[in-house]
Amino acid sequence: MTDQARVSTTRRKVLEAMRAVLSDDYSYERGLAALHDLIDQVLRDEGATGLGDLTVALSLELAKALEEIAQEQGLAAVDLAEVWFAD
Repeated sequence: MTDQARVSTTRRKVLEAMRAVLSDDYSYERGLAALHDLIDQVLRDEGATGLGDLTVALSLELAKALEEIAQEQGLAAVDLAEVWFAD
């Protein structure tokens, strides 16, 4: 698989992961189960490399979303991340 094809596949899986978590407003557990199924499938089909690719891609997309929200609120993305992910 070429790097470009791998990136495309990973981005598609990122979207699947987001849809699994966000799509079912009435059943958090069902969305979480769908996400676990996707992760298990990636691990089975692509091993640790695929799981690593998915993790990096999800992190990058989350960072991009935080940057957009922070910009709209006139904040630094790092500061917003501190607020969102503080214990």
